[in-house]
Amino acid sequence: MIPDTPFYYYDTALLRATLAAIAKEVAPYPNYHVHYAMKANANPRLLQVIQQAGLGADCVSGGEVQRAIDAGFPADKIVYAGVGKSDREILTALQHDIFCFNVESIPELEVINELAAREGKVARVCLRINPDVEAHTHTHIITGMAENKFGIALHDMLQVVQLAQQLSNISFLGLHFHIGSQITNMQDFVALCQRINEIQHLLHKHAIYPSVINVGGGLGIDYQTPSEHPIADFKAYFRVFTQHLHLRPEQSLHFELGRSVVAQCGSLITRVLYVKQTATKQFAIVDAGMTELIRPALYQAKHKIHHAIPSLHHATQRYDIVGPICESSDVFDKDVLLPITQRGDLLAIRSAGAYGESMASTYNCRPLPPNYTDEEVDLPL
Repeated sequence: MIPDTPFYYYDTALLRATLAAIAKEVAPYPNYHVHYAMKANANPRLLQVIQQAGLGADCVSGGEVQRAIDAGFPADKIVYAGVGKSDREILTALQHDIFCFNVESIPELEVINELAAREGKVARVCLRINPDVEAHTHTHIITGMAENKFGIALHDMLQVVQLAQQLSNISFLGLHFHIGSQITNMQDFVALCQRINEIQHLLHKHAIYPSVINVGGGLGIDYQTPSEHPIADFKAYFRVFTQHLHLRPEQSLHFELGRSVVAQCGSLITRVLYVKQTATKQFAIVDAGMTELIRPALYQAKHKIHHAIPSLHHATQRYDIVGPICESSDVFDKDVLLPITQRGDLLAIRSAGAYGESMASTYNCRPLPPNYTDEEVDLPL
């Protein structure tokens, strides 16, 4: 039986296969550590599967730190990033004795030192460096350019590292980077490796030897043909760092993967409310909207949309797939070729496992969407 729509549907078998693919690629490298970027999707049932696969957690709020702990992630596998950590959030992380803070400024570093002293703790930190490396992705998810708000500028790096080494309640571990999201051009990661090599060479001249290098995440997925490429190209991704990043034998390398872990296992299932014909367009108005999946409105993102249950119609028509929200931007896609579509038909909006449910809102007083797994609902996606 199909639940009331709209709802999120998660293929946990695909999630497990994705995690197995990651494990296979990192197995030869005991100094490689993968943290799951919880901002992509913090659904407790997915977190349980991810935690059981041995990944750590990459958190960007105190709430995510607590959610990770509650989901069973070991504290010594939790990293905490974010440009604006509040005192309360920092204290939460200190009290749980997480592995590492990724610190983005001198003022933040000083506050963490002060709070750690108050708690009688020493905070382990990596410094997030803005490498000024351009990622070829949507402008809203580029994070590693000089004009972005993230990280410490290259020209300030040495000063901040030296300060971190002097503070009594700070333990300096290494460096953190993140250049963007939904990156499919491996040359962007090659450029990051080259910049990190330059930075390490500079630090070595000053007798500074980071024990941890965290390259962030950003690996993209195939939104156009998800059924053909259900698992991201982890082999090519990890090969970049193996071939191009120069590490000392004792250094550990950390990754923060989110979208590539969960995006393809999730779909937003929605029902057609009305088919509306105008002079120039035919609209399929569905019961899901930007409140359930904001990516198309926010990033002009394109998701594959098809009938969730195979249609009996062989003839096709083009539809603009739109939601019920009172915003002109509440459009999932335009000119989508579908079998003739009628009121009551179920549509699947694919590759919605990342930045879908986690970014849902109650705008227009709408309830948050429920979620189900392949163990509860059988859909032929």
